Amino acid sequence: MTNIFHRVGIAVNISDVYQMLATEAGIQQWWTRYTESTNGAGNLGSVIHFKFPDGGPKFRVAELKENQKVVWEHVEDMPEQWQGTKVIFELIQEDDQVMVNFTHANWRQVGNFMGHCSLKWAIFLMSLKAALETGKGKPFPDDEHIDHF
Repeated sequence: MTNIFHRVGIAVNISDVYQMLATEAGIQQWWTRYTESTNGAGNLGSVIHFKFPDGGPKFRVAELKENQKVVWEHVEDMPEQWQGTKVIFELIQEDDQVMVNFTHANWRQVGNFMGHCSLKWAIFLMSLKAALETGKGKPFPDDEHIDHF
């Protein structure tokens, strides 16, 4: 198994970062404007559908530690390469910023799709940073495009 890892520093209150990760309204400001959940993004066991033109992934909220950690486990079969993976956000206060340690864990193999996802996760983490620091993120469909498909 292999992982995608990124780290970004955000100069805001740690509770603001947590709210961006643990609420649908927050997620819609930095990842995709189109989400649905079974019981809210801030509730353990809830399934969140992140919608994109190809359908989009679904994740179960697996762990929530307020102002510390958010973990989503991929469910269902789309995209196939994400089966069995987890997305982990760890929040660490360091001086005047919150460090977000991001991991997309348990990839079965390295390949083109993993490379694509790694870069897109970096772009969306910068969108998270912008949403919090400037009030204007770039969630899908306003995100940076990395190819011409």
